[in-house]
Amino acid sequence: MTKILEQAEFTHFDADGNAIMVDVSKKDETERVATASGTITLSQEAYELVKSGSMAKGDVLGVARVAGIMAAKKVDSLIPLCHPLAVTKITIDFKYLDHKKQIKIEATVGITGKTGVEMEALTAVSVTALTIYDMCKAVDKAMVIGDICLQKKTGGKSGTFIRPE
Repeated sequence: MTKILEQAEFTHFDADGNAIMVDVSKKDETERVATASGTITLSQEAYELVKSGSMAKGDVLGVARVAGIMAAKKVDSLIPLCHPLAVTKITIDFKYLDHKKQIKIEATVGITGKTGVEMEALTAVSVTALTIYDMCKAVDKAMVIGDICLQKKTGGKSGTFIRPE
């Protein structure tokens, strides 16, 4: 951990400590892809309603997928100092984890550009989970959103990152 901290540069601050947007104008455009994941844990009843497509508000995962895609396209409006990006790919997938009563969310975002899309993938997962919560809260207010993390990223100067198992 210390080695990483010693090498880290805080690129969002100038020499006087003022917040700045990083200048990416001289960076090469490369293909960049990031995948993030997270989970939402539901009650038995809410889990079964979502899985069977019987939740009163409608197609929970369909609406959540659209919300996550929309959020990934708006990261620069949500997180200070993020660059506005014209993303070229966004996918959101779900996996039911019956033994845990969880839905695993995985978002992949791609671009050919000068900066990465990690924040877009993480935001997509977060908003997708929040949308599931919103659509199910009438049945279960005790849902837990968690484990949101970057799984993989490729492209750019720093190369490939794959989360260790």
